[in-house]
Amino acid sequence: MTAIRLILVDDDPLVRAGLSFMLGGADDIEIVGEAADGAEVEALVDTVRPDVVLMDIRMPTVDGLTATARLRGRDDAPQVVVLTTFHADEQVLRALRAGAAGFVLKDTPPTEILDAVRRVAAGDPVLSPTVTRQLMEHAAGTAGDDRRARARSRIAALNDREREVAVAVGRGLSNAEIAGELFMSVATVKTHVSRVLAKLGLNNRVQIALLAYDAGLLDEEH
Repeated sequence: MTAIRLILVDDDPLVRAGLSFMLGGADDIEIVGEAADGAEVEALVDTVRPDVVLMDIRMPTVDGLTATARLRGRDDAPQVVVLTTFHADEQVLRALRAGAAGFVLKDTPPTEILDAVRRVAAGDPVLSPTVTRQLMEHAAGTAGDDRRARARSRIAALNDREREVAVAVGRGLSNAEIAGELFMSVATVKTHVSRVLAKLGLNNRVQIALLAYDAGLLDEEH
C-alpha cells in the first residue's frame, strides 16, 4: 500500500513535534514536510507533492485560510484539513468555503486525527453530521437574503435528481445512505455527486453541504 504523503503546517514547533510523533508512527502515513507559516506552503507542496496538508488557521504572516484558498485554486491540489481550537469558528467556516475537506480540533485524540487524514486522502470529508450542523448554525447569522439568493441561483443549474443528492449530502448522509434513501446504486450516487461538484464549481462534499444550507434546501426538509 502506498503511504499517504502528509505535510504539517503550524507556527508552533511543539504542536508540529507532537503531530509528527503521533502521526509518523503509522505505517500508511509518511510525513514529507513541515512549515511554520502559510507563506511557505506552496513552495513546499511543489517540492514534496503531498496528498494531504494538515493546516493551522492562525499563523503570523499568511494564515491558514489564505494558504488553503491558494492551494485549492491549483491544479492537482492536495486535500487540506484545517486545525483549530474551536468547534465552530468563523474562520473554520471560511476555510471550508475555500475548499478545505474538513477540520480537526488540536485536542482530538491521535486515533481520530489519523482517521481524518486517511478519510480525506480517500476523498471523504471529515465533518460528522453533528459538526456540520454546528457550523451551519454558526453561519445562520451571516447567511442573509443576498447569500440565499446567490446560492439558489447556483443550485438552479442542477436537475431534480442532482438536487436531491445535494440535499442528502447536506444532511450528512454517506453515499451508501443516499443510495438507500433515493433507491439508486452507490456508483450512481458517486456519479451524481461528481456532476454536482462539476456543475457548481465546488471542491468537495462539505462545500455542497454549505451551499445547500445557504440556499435554504435543508430548511425545506423540515
